[in-house]
Amino acid sequence: MADEVILLDFWPSMFGMRCRIALAAKGVKYEYKDEDLRNKSELLLKMNPIHKKIPVLVHNGKPVCESLVILQYIDETWSDKCPLLPSDPYQRAQARFWVDYVDKKFYELGRKVWSTKGEEQETAKKEMIESLKLLEGELGDKPFFGGEKLGFLDVAIVPFSTWFYAYEMCGNFSLEAECPKFMAWTKRCMEIESVSKSLVDPHKVYGFVLQLKKAFGIE
Repeated sequence: MADEVILLDFWPSMFGMRCRIALAAKGVKYEYKDEDLRNKSELLLKMNPIHKKIPVLVHNGKPVCESLVILQYIDETWSDKCPLLPSDPYQRAQARFWVDYVDKKFYELGRKVWSTKGEEQETAKKEMIESLKLLEGELGDKPFFGGEKLGFLDVAIVPFSTWFYAYEMCGNFSLEAECPKFMAWTKRCMEIESVSKSLVDPHKVYGFVLQLKKAFGIE
């Protein structure tokens, strides 16, 4: 019997894009359901009653919640193709450490860049650049965080790049100028079909951010 796979998601979500990349890399066929987060579907509320958030992967009727948990689940369930987590326990631990670092930093810093002004925005921009430079150090001379090929950390980080254009436009700065090595890495990722077909257009994300600013009365 064929697997029934459904992804409950919201198109600009960097956390949802992680799951889309992993499913594409593994060649998993799935049904995509885009959620209206102001009017959540019965299915989402049923499948994630605790947090009521996307993304949720529903595999043969059973829900898996939280993007990093979903990534690991996808990697273990469809293990015959494109392994994401390293086989070495230490490298696996390192990948998990850096993903945790990214999740604790990037989302909140990005939100501050587009939603604040003045000193608060400048501080967020500075912190974001410092964080990206730390990641450049971790990347070193490798083409990908996973080494020679796309890995867990690459899949977890690259969706944030779809929001970079919005951050740059709102914050009036250039990540290309500040973090050229990191931006070169994002371009390498985009040469991989599972990445390029799973990520959304940064200009579309910027349009979404402008709508958010308007809705929240941020000039």
